[in-house]
Amino acid sequence: MTGTSGGSLLVLAIALPLGASLIAFVLGGQAAARLARASLWLWLALVVAITAMVIARGEPLAYLLGGFIPPVGIALAADGLAAAMLLAAGIVLVAAGLFGHVAYPVPSFHEGGRAAFAYWCLLPALAASLAVAFLARDLFSLFVALEMLTFTALALACLDGRPSQFKAELRYLLFALLGSVLYLLGCALLYGAYGTLDIGLLAGKTRADAPTRLAGALMTAGLLAKMAVFPLHLWLPPAHAGAPPAGSALLSGLVVKGAFVLLLRLWFWVLPGPPAAGAELLAVLGAAAILVGSVVALRQERLKALIAYSTVAQIGYLFLMFPLLMAGDPEAGARAWTGGILQAVSHALAKAAMFLGAGLIVQSVGEDRVAGLGGAARAAPFAVLAIAIGGLSLMGVPPSGGFTAKWMLLRASVDTGQWWWSLVIMAGGLLTGGYVYRLVAAALAPAPPDATPRPVPRLQEVSVLVLALLSMALGLLPLSMLGLAQIGQPVMAP
Repeated sequence: MTGTSGGSLLVLAIALPLGASLIAFVLGGQAAARLARASLWLWLALVVAITAMVIARGEPLAYLLGGFIPPVGIALAADGLAAAMLLAAGIVLVAAGLFGHVAYPVPSFHEGGRAAFAYWCLLPALAASLAVAFLARDLFSLFVALEMLTFTALALACLDGRPSQFKAELRYLLFALLGSVLYLLGCALLYGAYGTLDIGLLAGKTRADAPTRLAGALMTAGLLAKMAVFPLHLWLPPAHAGAPPAGSALLSGLVVKGAFVLLLRLWFWVLPGPPAAGAELLAVLGAAAILVGSVVALRQERLKALIAYSTVAQIGYLFLMFPLLMAGDPEAGARAWTGGILQAVSHALAKAAMFLGAGLIVQSVGEDRVAGLGGAARAAPFAVLAIAIGGLSLMGVPPSGGFTAKWMLLRASVDTGQWWWSLVIMAGGLLTGGYVYRLVAAALAPAPPDATPRPVPRLQEVSVLVLALLSMALGLLPLSMLGLAQIGQPVMAP
């Protein structure tokens, strides 16, 4: 027996985009672009099929590579968490493919086409990396997936080849490598203590001793560095602000989520009863990220820098779920778990829409100063509308997915007696409204007399607007669909 019925789809979710990336590299030219776009559409269909099977079965899909049982073999599994994140990744990557159809039209080895050639080879490679990060059930395999994500994201962020990009991405690389070293040290301690890194074998068997606690602390610190959690966020704003629009969208919307999913696996599947003090510390860092990131975003004069600091703030909401999950209230814990996952998915869609929309606005008005965005609403109306809708989701305005996610976290904080986190959530929403208003108001202002805003391609605008609308439509999903997050959820000890 190699796994559950339909488990082979999990292997295909990795092999399909990986194979497309390698073949695109060999083919080059328009064939590479067409193959990459087709593979992303097929990957999205495959991810939808996996999600439908998880919902229909009410339990995770599983597959053993080669039929070998861990620790000899490697297990893949798709629970509700993995399915939800794969679905978000599939949607964002398809939108990035549509966006790149115009932005990177001539893939070739020649000067002027190298950026496009790299883009179409790297886009399916990113899909394969995310599939491994969400589906693998081995801590070392997950480390490999994070490294694949890091180096693919670095290449996507440097496509334009500007020196300023290399400087910003070098800082990203240094933080990522520091995180990798810390994570690997923790893996070495766990392997030395238990002889395996398989999550299923470690679950329920790890001991609350000093080596295990030290391993957990090292691995957590490494993952926080990769996620750019405050105060380890110094690499994120320049890296995201200096990257091409598609690169920024993928880094902010998807790449950091790989480390987040692994952090959840580590804390709630592997570690033996994570300490409450550690969960409180993570939430404090998240609250600081929400408040500091939002205030700094309000003060930014550059469009993409503002949206980048917004990412620092929005990531903070993901960490408010940790103390709520450990409060001993099963109903509130389930609500916090669903709210945290929905926040990750909603943020992926909304922030990808905002970064892509910002790229179109800069292309239209010719600069990225917030004060110089006048006339953008006339030249790129769908892009401005997408930023406005994505911003409403980040603010938590109903009926958006951001509203439902933040409401669930707020309810869980009140139900568990940790009401102070609800104050942070509400304050973050108000601050988010401040910087979203700045952007929209500037874009709605009339163009300066000497300005000539240029229209942008409609295909790009529509793809961006669809992402934003999906982030809003998440809040309209029936409760049965939100129950996807509960499939395979770890049991929280009271």
